[in-house]
Amino acid sequence: MTFLDRSRTVAPPGWSRWLVPPAALAVHLSIGQAYAWSVFKPPLEASLGLSGTASALPFQLGIVMLGLSAAFGGTLVERNGPRWAMCVSLICFSSGFLISALGAATHQYWLIVLGYGFVGGIGLGIGYISPVSTLMKWFPDRPGMATGIAIMGFGGGALIASPWSSQMLESFGADDAGIATTFLVMGLSYAVFMSLGVLLVRVPPPVYAPAGWQPAAQPRALVTTADVSARNALRTPQFWCLWVVLCLNVTAGIGILEKAAPMIKDYFASTPTPVSASAAAGFVALLSLANMTGRILWASTSDLIGRKSMYRIYLGAGALMYFAIIHLGNDSKPLFIVCALVILSFYGGGFATIPAYLKDLFGTYQVGAIHGRLLTAWSTAGVLGPLIVNRVADSQEQAGHSGPSLYTTSLYIMIGLLLVGFVANELVRPVNPRFHEPRAPQEGTPADEQQQSRQSQRS
Repeated sequence: MTFLDRSRTVAPPGWSRWLVPPAALAVHLSIGQAYAWSVFKPPLEASLGLSGTASALPFQLGIVMLGLSAAFGGTLVERNGPRWAMCVSLICFSSGFLISALGAATHQYWLIVLGYGFVGGIGLGIGYISPVSTLMKWFPDRPGMATGIAIMGFGGGALIASPWSSQMLESFGADDAGIATTFLVMGLSYAVFMSLGVLLVRVPPPVYAPAGWQPAAQPRALVTTADVSARNALRTPQFWCLWVVLCLNVTAGIGILEKAAPMIKDYFASTPTPVSASAAAGFVALLSLANMTGRILWASTSDLIGRKSMYRIYLGAGALMYFAIIHLGNDSKPLFIVCALVILSFYGGGFATIPAYLKDLFGTYQVGAIHGRLLTAWSTAGVLGPLIVNRVADSQEQAGHSGPSLYTTSLYIMIGLLLVGFVANELVRPVNPRFHEPRAPQEGTPADEQQQSRQSQRS
């Protein structure tokens, strides 16, 4: 397929690097729909007789498959290029919706889990990593901002999908037929929109640097000028410290995000101003906006203050926000919303900052593959976060509790996880030189020969 040939995606001379972010956004805004899954939970539970834990399965499996497909597909993405990866993502993600539509129409919930969770989850993982490495190569002068741009779209996908899904469910109906029609429309629509990214994406030439940029002009603590292979990165304590940091930061955010719509309704159900279904969908959209904004805002800030300091803020201030929700959230709806928005901005910022953190520690040699492997932390968190929040809420409900007490225990657990992540971040140190790749044997070696030299020295 010559259209997907990597050589055909190399940017011609004079190509503006600012044309690449829209391609990334076309894919990430689409697959970011996953963050709006909570809008489908109440109608699925009502039409199929599911529990809160069971209705979270498609989302949980989707996140698991995201991490696994990113980990095992990272090398393929690096080898075949971003256009191939975006095309695979388009096919899997859209097909997942179509399979889910069939499952809803036939009242077969396992098809929804298979389609949205397994097949769609593969599309999530391949699509998620498809533009990240490419954007970091286009923007070596601002890696935090570059990854923030790419991953911003994933966080903002629910900003579009949440009200859109809610409106379609109102128009088509919240029964199994209406859910099936909604899945069908979304699958076809996202296929068209993602194709724009497939057509537009380009990779930089083999030797590329922005005008006037010199790598040595950016010294910072923990930033290496050496390279570490993906295989060696797995042998370093730094990789596993970051794995713990990402896993726990994601667990703390994804639990509240997956349960967002029912959670805000439960919190204020017994107050004089209960939250309606449409207002809850609006809350999900606000969380998506915070998730999206945090990715570009905090990742760009990390270019100024450093990745380690940025994660101190994510983890430390995030724990304080959860503490405020537990003790003050039920008394003030604005305070509850503000704290949740801050938590989700840190959650999104953590995703956007981690690729640049990896680049600082391990270099650019195989940073895409290392990033893919690290996303297994997201898979773990995708199970832990919703499982903690839903299981605790279900057990509390069975015990006769209601309102905020459904979530108090799980929020205290999130605080503990964030504090453990804070300690793991403090343990990050520069990578031991014994894990570095050997330098090129002599100066002036062409870029291709340097790459061949590295590969031969590794084998």
